[in-house]
Amino acid sequence: MRVLLIGGAGYIGSAIAHHLLDNGHTVAVFDNLSTGSRDAVPAQARFVLGDCGDRDALAKALGETGAEAVVQLAASVRVEESVADPAKYYFNNTVKSLNVFDTCARAGVKDFVFSSTAAVYGAPAKTLIAEDTATDPVNPYGHSKLASEFMLKDIARVHGMRATILRYFNVAGADPQLRTGQRTPEATHLVKVAAEVASGKREALDIFGTDYPTPDGTCVRDYIHVMDLALAHELALTKPGTGGETRLFNCGYGTGHSVRQVAAAFGKVLNHPLPQRERPRRPGDPPALVCDSAKLKRELGWTPKHASIDTIVATALNWERKLAAAR
Repeated sequence: MRVLLIGGAGYIGSAIAHHLLDNGHTVAVFDNLSTGSRDAVPAQARFVLGDCGDRDALAKALGETGAEAVVQLAASVRVEESVADPAKYYFNNTVKSLNVFDTCARAGVKDFVFSSTAAVYGAPAKTLIAEDTATDPVNPYGHSKLASEFMLKDIARVHGMRATILRYFNVAGADPQLRTGQRTPEATHLVKVAAEVASGKREALDIFGTDYPTPDGTCVRDYIHVMDLALAHELALTKPGTGGETRLFNCGYGTGHSVRQVAAAFGKVLNHPLPQRERPRRPGDPPALVCDSAKLKRELGWTPKHASIDTIVATALNWERKLAAAR
């Protein structure tokens, strides 16, 4: 299959690119490199520099690459930034995605996967979040993604496009072969930040909020290894639904880990505690988000290979050490 990854030079996109190439697919990457890295794109993948808000550039890329399927990954993803600058998130995540959906549909793309987020659920009362859990975002990031989901459903229905929405829980870890991992400067994702502390790049891990209604008072999240998430994308592309249908799947393991538990996992690898500092809560952070992935396993046959916080931590730390050695 010929696949175009929009935003494929980023953390998740580059992992998907490697996974697809490993499994015999042809991959092209379309990215403006505003947050992605050219170095993250596999040598075997064709790279096209462009912005997904540029209809003409995207249409040209679709034609030149002969893409049979498209994955839309391009987005702004920092929750706290979305609270401070909501307009940026509605423009980058919603307006530009509308352009992507419409351009791809009019170009005749039949298989489409959209990168969404568990943030669309907000702070549900349920312990385990399934796809039928009510959506009620608590920050502009979640709102911007949920609005995009509605647009995709309507456009796919009219154009007969087979679309799949994947709602990611917390993506973490790195390719075990260390070909790619998270490169984001000034990252805010917990596992990435903890890996930077463990490798000496940062002084301590800031714990934002210790009074949440969770067992140890810190936020609980479901961490999914990036290469297991890449597999979910391949399955969504190669096991398509029917034309005009939009399928929805949660992507996570069904196991929650608190901030303190993640810090402890790093301490286990290091054989000493990870330096920590307690900070006030950040705006827009729900107390707990844990995934029910039964539908993904049942309908697409998803069988994760890296479903362990120890594996996630170890690969993230190995990747961070590789980056540190290259500096």
